[in-house]
Amino acid sequence: MHMKVSINAKSRCSVLVAILWALPSSALGVPDILKDPLGVQPDRLKTGAMLPDGSLIVCFAPVDLAQPLELGSAIDVALCNNPQIRSSWAAIKVQSGILGEARAAYFPTMNVSMSRLANWNSSSSLSGTHDSSQTGNQLSGSVTWRLLDFGGRSANNTAASQLLLAALAAHEASLQKTMTGVIQAYFEAMTARSTFLARKKMAEIAGRILAATKRREDRGAAPLSDTLQASTALARAQLNEARAQGDFNKSLSLLVQAMGLAPGTLLHLPQTPELYRESDVKDLNSLLRQAEEKHPVIRVARAKLAADKAKITVARSEGMPSLDATASLSRNGYPNQGLSSINQSVTTAGVTLNLPIFDGFARTYRIRGAQAQVEQSEAQLRDAIIQTLTEVVKAHADALTSSGTLKATERLMAAATQSLQSSLRRYDRHAADILELLNCQSALADAEQERIRAVAEWRSARLRLVAASGLLGRADLLQERQ
Repeated sequence: MHMKVSINAKSRCSVLVAILWALPSSALGVPDILKDPLGVQPDRLKTGAMLPDGSLIVCFAPVDLAQPLELGSAIDVALCNNPQIRSSWAAIKVQSGILGEARAAYFPTMNVSMSRLANWNSSSSLSGTHDSSQTGNQLSGSVTWRLLDFGGRSANNTAASQLLLAALAAHEASLQKTMTGVIQAYFEAMTARSTFLARKKMAEIAGRILAATKRREDRGAAPLSDTLQASTALARAQLNEARAQGDFNKSLSLLVQAMGLAPGTLLHLPQTPELYRESDVKDLNSLLRQAEEKHPVIRVARAKLAADKAKITVARSEGMPSLDATASLSRNGYPNQGLSSINQSVTTAGVTLNLPIFDGFARTYRIRGAQAQVEQSEAQLRDAIIQTLTEVVKAHADALTSSGTLKATERLMAAATQSLQSSLRRYDRHAADILELLNCQSALADAEQERIRAVAEWRSARLRLVAASGLLGRADLLQERQ
């Protein structure tokens, strides 16, 4: 079946306009201003997410997990896979749309409706029944522009702007939280590996002691009890090595989870020097000022407080008069009515004054609720400041303590190593017994463990100090590797 449809010139023009309006601007080769016509989207949505030091988060470059995993690569993978970061990024877009709605209230609203109607009229008289019908087009349009509202729109715009700032700060807070979590997991894995290597080293030393004891026993210079004690020490060292290896494998699994990778993914950690600098611990007062000004958690609370204050004005403006300018055009009748019996056009224009009189005291309670919300936000801001600054003070004290502990463990390691080497030489010359040798071995094992613990505490305290100030970025990670 074929059907032929004829379209006149006016209809073709209307169809063309509708198609051009429906097409995205990019398809027409012109910039798509309808994506953000009021310019409410922050630059962050255009440039991409970035860390406090200005470095962008790049999720396109793949990370070769067959190579030793650097801390920066682990953080990049975690930042790209964390669902909380994606959620907070979407929240910025949502709040941008709310700000756009608030700004749109300053513009007039226009509505146009077109209808194709048919009227049937049936009447009866002495002469008989008379039927008539009429078919035609009905067109109507209206324009409304709010001229005065006693600050309601301005307050809505202020509240939406502050909530957008809060969304940006919340995204930064999620970045900081994710970075802190993966850094902690990374360093715990590094510490577990160092512990495993230390336990393996102790097992090798215990094996050397057992070999030396057997040589003395074979020459008749040592009793069987020395060999049994050395064998017991070797078995204990091998047990500690096996436990340390299990802890290392567990820490790798936790690191894989923190990075958002599939369970069972194999990771390889690099051999990094355990260096530190006293200059990494900044002045406490400058850190406190920095945290109070720039920490994302405090900025979220501060922006929320400003938004809640603006909402008081919004609630009050709802009870104030408003003034609207209106204009309308109707052709061949009015909307939701039948066609006019004659072709006519009606144009109206005027102003409308809206005077809220009584709403059952609902507005009074909205204002009281908004004021109470401000009080709650003020308390939350104060609590955020106290908790953040307290964490900075604690992290600063821990960093100073761990810095001093590192120096002490260096001296302890040097003394324990020299003591064991001396004891081994004396044992080979029959100038020391097995108890002295085993005691020196145990002392070296303790010194190794203290050194590993001190390095772990230093790494954790230094980066926790930067994270507590809310400005943890790639520059801090590069310092860790220097």
